[in-house]
Amino acid sequence: MNFSLKRALSLVVIAVFGVFSVIVFLGSGGDFKTSAQEADPAPNATPEPKFDQKAAIAALREKIKGKEKLPAGEVYKNVQNFAQMPAGRLLAVMEFGYSRSLGVDCTHCHVEGRWASEAKPQKQTAREMHKMVARINGELLPGIKAFEGREGRNRAVVNCTTCHRGQVIPATNLGK
Repeated sequence: MNFSLKRALSLVVIAVFGVFSVIVFLGSGGDFKTSAQEADPAPNATPEPKFDQKAAIAALREKIKGKEKLPAGEVYKNVQNFAQMPAGRLLAVMEFGYSRSLGVDCTHCHVEGRWASEAKPQKQTAREMHKMVARINGELLPGIKAFEGREGRNRAVVNCTTCHRGQVIPATNLGK
């Protein structure tokens, strides 16, 4: 290959790479940071305090003291799927069922201190996933002949952990 052809090909490669970089930058909404920028926050930036889930749940338990056995829908605002569950049990379901199963804290679905808020779409996703699990356990698994007659601890059930295994997005394969 002669020198001018090599140079022309090099320029084409550089141009293609440049166009690709611009597309990636624009596709990121213009919020493209280098690893150095991500590692070094602004010198005067105040770090956001970490959410203290134990303290938040303890405060909620204190707030509902004496109402733990009332239906959650009467004690809390904007409870939809668990309105009939005892209010005290709802906190355990949120802490151990949802948070632990997905590896998140309360603020994944809720705005801290404004628990009834609908600001986070994850709350509605959790409601829909709850309905899916209820349908699987109530309609689909009982229809599988191999599971007939299994009662109590032996009955076939799924829950959040079945798929999520401590991750927000469940694994879809066993590969790395």
